Amino acid sequence: MSTQPQPQPHQHPGSAPDAPTAAGPDAPAGPAYDALVRLLAAGGVTVLTGAGISTESGIPDYRGPAGSLRHHTPMTYEEFTGSEEGRRRYWARSHAGWRRIWRAAPNAGHHAVEALRRAGFVSGVITQNVDGLHRAAGTREAVELHGGLDRVICLDCGRVTAREELDGRLRALNGDFGEAAGARVNPDGDVELPEELVREFRIAPCAACGGVLKPDVVFFGETVPKPRVRRCFDLVDAGQGVLVLGSSLTVMSGLRFVRHAARAGKPVAIVNQGPTRGDDRATLRLDLHLGTALPALAHRLGAPLPPR
Repeated sequence: MSTQPQPQPHQHPGSAPDAPTAAGPDAPAGPAYDALVRLLAAGGVTVLTGAGISTESGIPDYRGPAGSLRHHTPMTYEEFTGSEEGRRRYWARSHAGWRRIWRAAPNAGHHAVEALRRAGFVSGVITQNVDGLHRAAGTREAVELHGGLDRVICLDCGRVTAREELDGRLRALNGDFGEAAGARVNPDGDVELPEELVREFRIAPCAACGGVLKPDVVFFGETVPKPRVRRCFDLVDAGQGVLVLGSSLTVMSGLRFVRHAARAGKPVAIVNQGPTRGDDRATLRLDLHLGTALPALAHRLGAPLPPR
């Protein structure tokens, strides 16, 4: 996607309305929601998103009521790097499912986050998702904590290439193997496949050096690059508070930013369906449907959403 100049905020956060405006019959209400409005109205909030913001785009989460971890074990870094068999299994399953992630479109929640950012209420966005949907919604400077499925990195020479390029090479090697073979797509872009199909799959080496290719995402058991972590801490430090959207915060890679903000005395608001590991640090805790709550927030604060 091409980079375009970002428009300036159309309204200073301090001028945001404090009283409710009409936002439809399904708009949230209540003291906690009003407090969330006031937090955002003050401006400079750092947003941290998880898989729950992408479910309405057709991408399941890991730990929600129908989360994929109930029946699916994601690939680990040790398994991927430890054997060609592990890499074959990953690439076969990922090749069969990733295009469903690639075709997914941002939903109202992603667009609302971008509207709030453009209006100055949100100062930075950190996402634990690898689906690229914040970028697709216009939030091009969102920090993708766990990387992106649309990129591939060579573990030997470090070359980064587009996933679409690899997809073409894998199609050339494996014919029409693919999407119809898999059923449910998982948050990491793979699907369950019969072992006989996996055994037949041919993986592609790096086109530059012949080395091992890996999606440019952080696997379970892998460490997030330190410069990326530092950038996220800087966003939290520069912000006036943290708003968590659609994350159970089970993984420490995201939870640490909530704990960091709380230690600094900054307000932490969590909007998630179901409990989270960060609830004990939250100033505000709301169990809301993001597809309704986020557009309503943008409307109430006067942050226009794009036409749909």
